[in-house]
Amino acid sequence: MRNVRLFRALLGVDKRTVIEDIEFEEDDAGDGARVIARVRPRSAVLRRCGRCGRKASWYDRGAGLRQWRSLDWGTVEVFLEAEAPRVNCPTHGPTVVAVPWARHHAGHTYAFDDTVAWLAVACSKTAVCELMRIAWRTVGAIVARVWADTEKRIDRFANLRRIGIDEISYKRHHRYLTVVVDHDSGRLVWAAPGHDKATLGLFFDALGAERAAQITHVSADAADWIADVVTERCPDAIQCADPFHVVAWATEALDVERRRAWNDARAIARTEPKWGRGRPGKNAAPRPGRERARRLKGARYALWKNPEDLTERQSAKLAWIAKTDPRLYRAYLLKEGLRHVFSVKGEEGKQALDRWISWAQRCRIPVFRAGPHRLDRPRRFVGGGLLLVMPLAVATGSDGRPRQGYGGSHPGDVVGCCRTRSSRRALSWPGCRSHMP
Repeated sequence: MRNVRLFRALLGVDKRTVIEDIEFEEDDAGDGARVIARVRPRSAVLRRCGRCGRKASWYDRGAGLRQWRSLDWGTVEVFLEAEAPRVNCPTHGPTVVAVPWARHHAGHTYAFDDTVAWLAVACSKTAVCELMRIAWRTVGAIVARVWADTEKRIDRFANLRRIGIDEISYKRHHRYLTVVVDHDSGRLVWAAPGHDKATLGLFFDALGAERAAQITHVSADAADWIADVVTERCPDAIQCADPFHVVAWATEALDVERRRAWNDARAIARTEPKWGRGRPGKNAAPRPGRERARRLKGARYALWKNPEDLTERQSAKLAWIAKTDPRLYRAYLLKEGLRHVFSVKGEEGKQALDRWISWAQRCRIPVFRAGPHRLDRPRRFVGGGLLLVMPLAVATGSDGRPRQGYGGSHPGDVVGCCRTRSSRRALSWPGCRSHMP
């Protein structure tokens, strides 16, 4: 082989790799062609532990010849083939030897891994799988490996002052990730499977007490497991409730009141005389309870939606509720009053919140007087949120970033995709001259 530099560049390997031979294989049909490059590490990097990189004594031949997928040459798949013996590492025991062209436990070269990770950030997962001819689960494993290397070069906890904490569902059967974002940069800084105190405690363990003391604001949905850990680890931080979750409390209470009114109307309808088959006659007894239950069942969206977004039909239904059910309409006004608190913001908003809580305590609607869950939590957390509104849409991914890791077979793959997409400026593909914009 005369031009070793050319083949070294095509294979994406450096001078630590010796290229011994290159063969072109093609099946009888002519559609399964591939290139196999037989390589070996130079003597300077021989017999090193694949996990720690330390020199170690020879153990055995391992699985013999192995192949690593490299970047395609046009339409032809390329593989690197070499021996993969094991060494007896003093720390990790028998371990497959490290190779200079691929990561440990990887079936692909550095160039292949880095390209797939870059594409996973820039393209859809379908495009990555089709272009690179791999499965989506393989993409997740590759991204997790690349992120593990990228994480060593960056300090994701640097200059954390205002953070958001929330949980997102990433799989069926209530599989959740706890995510932490930096509100100043809008980037995901930490994620882990689970949504409890122990999971969130892992974040503060990684952050450290000194950096935790520098956090000034924490936005969350006021869940007990978040509030308790933040109070313990960041006692001086201002806890801010997210406007969406606060208004969601009132919306949930409003729907409970609507269902109560609907069930009352159904109870009345059961006492009314039944009509026979066919169209009711002119002298048929009226059934106001049944008609009221039907109209209340269809009033959900008229009560939930913002007044400025109502259709003419929904506005008419809301006016009918105001005339026929003052208690339900009062619950609707309470929901809108709490939403108005966040539109005011600042000190004026805090005063409006105090007035709203006083009104809710006197409204004679039990669901709005439900004690700590409805009143104490807003008073405890909303005050900080009114002075500095930090929406949790950043944490849950208003751009869909935390959910772009869906499809991974392991939560670590999903977390790796989330972190890699958030830290995309630290990624580069082989041959690129600048980081991703």
